[in-house]
Amino acid sequence: MFATLFDVSRLEVNGTPAPVLEDVAYNSLTGASQFDVSRRGTLVYRAGSAAGLVSLQWLDADGKTEPLPARPAGYAQPHLAPDGKRLAVSITGGGGQDIWVYDWQRDAMSRLTSAGGTYVFPVWTPDGRYIVFSGGFGRGGLLSMRADGSGRAQALLQSKNGQFAWSFSRDGKRLAYADFPVPGNGDIWTVPIESDGNGLKAGKPEVFLQTPSNELYPAFSPDGRWIAYRTNESGMSEIEVRPFPPDKGGKWVISNSGGVVPVWSPNGRELFYRTEDQRIMVVTYTVQGDAFVADKPRLWVQKRLSDTLGRNLDITADGKRFVALLPFDAAQEQQTLSHVVFLENFVDEVRRRIGPAK
Repeated sequence: MFATLFDVSRLEVNGTPAPVLEDVAYNSLTGASQFDVSRRGTLVYRAGSAAGLVSLQWLDADGKTEPLPARPAGYAQPHLAPDGKRLAVSITGGGGQDIWVYDWQRDAMSRLTSAGGTYVFPVWTPDGRYIVFSGGFGRGGLLSMRADGSGRAQALLQSKNGQFAWSFSRDGKRLAYADFPVPGNGDIWTVPIESDGNGLKAGKPEVFLQTPSNELYPAFSPDGRWIAYRTNESGMSEIEVRPFPPDKGGKWVISNSGGVVPVWSPNGRELFYRTEDQRIMVVTYTVQGDAFVADKPRLWVQKRLSDTLGRNLDITADGKRFVALLPFDAAQEQQTLSHVVFLENFVDEVRRRIGPAK
């Protein structure tokens, strides 16, 4: 954290920024820091860096893990290819984030993007030929690229907004994504997708859900009839399900004590989700006519995942295990996930370091 003098009368920064605090957590995608200051000068912040080293591991319902050969790194948003042999992942390094494809059977990692910037949220097309990803906030829009690395990234959707792809319908003809006119206010859209042999082409985007709340991570169900997503409409993050297309009506809250990332099981009977405290919950469901009937959520495994942005797990094609981002070492795993620090008289300390404000 840095501080600098500010001239209130001129509304101008006056002085050179100086470091005042280390180890303040922040969002590596948006740059938003996790702190606040009271009127009396007390600072509260969450300790931790943007992204530490995490490992790629298989995780089953018994809590058994099996590390993948890839060495620990700043992994984020893993997404398994339809054939289960490859993994698309965003890796932090060199001042940005890039999309890589990992062949875990051959222990071979190939880089897709290298133009510099923040490339995140990779999503495979159902045929495994292409990967769609985001350029993050500030770059806008969605891009696509051949999964084998041949060719260059091509614009799929162009927008000044932050757009983040999340899932394809099983037939590959429609993509669900979140659109952020401003950070912290996401809406859910879908767009028709076609492949003409030279790349992917997007049709006209259509609104799926647009509210004053923040909705994101829209996941198509295996049969394409439903979309699960995360919303903060109630004041806390929860998982909901709505029918697709949305004109059929209906809404069902799935989580009961908070939920962040939905993941459908391929078996068509279970919906998983990741909680704020990095646990995996599972809900058994049935469909009765146009109604989505969900049972009470239950803990799927005791193991906690690594605290990373967005998707930190993906399910295998047989639905029996996940590829998950887990803490690199035991010390990190045992560390409190939300370590909050209070510093009294922090403003006085800032004044001591950089001088009195004008």
